[in-house]
Amino acid sequence: MEVGMKRDNEEDSEAPEKIMKMNETSEDTADGMENADKENVLAQFRSESGEAAGPPVELPIILARDKLQQILNAFLQQEDETPYSFFVNDKEVTQELSKVMDSKTSEEKVMTILYQPQAVFRVRPVARCTSSMPGHAEAVLSASFSPDCRHLASGSGDTTVRFWDVGTETPHFTCKGHRHWVLVTSWSTDGERLASACKAGQIFIWDPETGKQIGRTLTGHKQWITALCWEPLHLTSDGKCIRLASAGKDGSVRIWNTNHGSCEKVLSNHVQGITALKWGGEGLIYSASQDRTIKMWRASDGVMCRTFQGHGHWVNTLALNTDYALRIGAYEPEAMMQDRPHITESEKRKSYAEKQYKKALAAGGGVERLASGSDDFTLFLWEPSKSRKPIERMTGHQQLVNDVKFSPDTRLIASASFDKSIRLWSGVNGRFLAVLRGHVNGVYQIAWSADSRLLVSGSKDSTLKVWNIGARKMELDLPGHADEVYAVDWSPDGQRVISGGKDKILKMWRR
Repeated sequence: MEVGMKRDNEEDSEAPEKIMKMNETSEDTADGMENADKENVLAQFRSESGEAAGPPVELPIILARDKLQQILNAFLQQEDETPYSFFVNDKEVTQELSKVMDSKTSEEKVMTILYQPQAVFRVRPVARCTSSMPGHAEAVLSASFSPDCRHLASGSGDTTVRFWDVGTETPHFTCKGHRHWVLVTSWSTDGERLASACKAGQIFIWDPETGKQIGRTLTGHKQWITALCWEPLHLTSDGKCIRLASAGKDGSVRIWNTNHGSCEKVLSNHVQGITALKWGGEGLIYSASQDRTIKMWRASDGVMCRTFQGHGHWVNTLALNTDYALRIGAYEPEAMMQDRPHITESEKRKSYAEKQYKKALAAGGGVERLASGSDDFTLFLWEPSKSRKPIERMTGHQQLVNDVKFSPDTRLIASASFDKSIRLWSGVNGRFLAVLRGHVNGVYQIAWSADSRLLVSGSKDSTLKVWNIGARKMELDLPGHADEVYAVDWSPDGQRVISGGKDKILKMWRR
């Protein structure tokens, strides 16, 4: 009886008592402490939205990161072990508290420890090349997986688009029709269409199931096309992606109805070529140009809402914090890792895509942010729907910025540059976090894993590198290409990475 009563009492003990015991244990391990009071700090856990998880608690500054996880779980009284990241003054706690504390932190002042949930599922790093897939006769300029991971497409300087069988890693269809280099390809977020655009100013829409062209060729651009993006799935009228935006060196943005093969609107205000294009989840289109500006358009009526200025040279690349949610649409990475769902009903697909978008928006603080990278070696972080002024000017790169990507959880920004480095920044305020070095030549493109814990980069040095974001270091070096790697993509289900480049070969990488 006494034993049973003792167990019941232990189970009923409240979170603060558990925390006190943890503190005592941690203090006992601090050998040689002359004055325990000076080695402690008063801290409070807060969520991203600012909600406090329990009262302030006194913690030893040598407290390890895994102890923070235990203390927070005790406060939140959670049964499931949700993994969390912890931040103090925008610095992530990777070892112990003392490593991230400011020397001015006083014992009386309450130090805030920000906690953020991480993805419950975990993507393992790709470690080996399972296939080298020849076929293209010229450099591979783009390669990407469909949102449901069932298809893989590539575009090349040989004027063809190719579809590949993801399961067998063999050629599926070769699509001919373009008269010049295929510069860009883009998957619709329902996964049913692929758009490709070439240097001759033509756009083709392809069916990945048959390899046949859908509808007629879209023509209208006076010069080559540099960017394509589809209307987000949750904004469509019936859960089917039909509207496509394109932009090119002629300085205009065109919105197409791909079913009718007609151009609905021409948006023109840039005075030089457009380099990047994004269709946001709030129905706004963003275009970046060599005229050093970014413009925001309303997709519904084509009205230009705002012009964003600040860059001193060409703007090369744009990224939205909701990009990943908009890309995968109705498909969830965690579900695809187990039993791949195929949501066929359009209405269900639309509502599920809206749920994914709102979840990403909430993770980003309820606002859609835009990051831009330029030939002036800098990046800017914007809240375009709120202000014309940037939140932050992000400096540090020594050469032009090629690529910018928000992590799937919206919390980090990665930027790739010709200065051979990748830099990590806060997705909330744009503050610099870390630099990743290892490439011996310029970095062309980067891609995040679905759990935001890993990043893969393709470089002019002919290698891919996988980076561990938590440890801020290189996880794996993946040589194999015979020349520069232009294109790289990580499948939304986390299973595969595809790369392609100047050696005309596509390589599939798996764990």
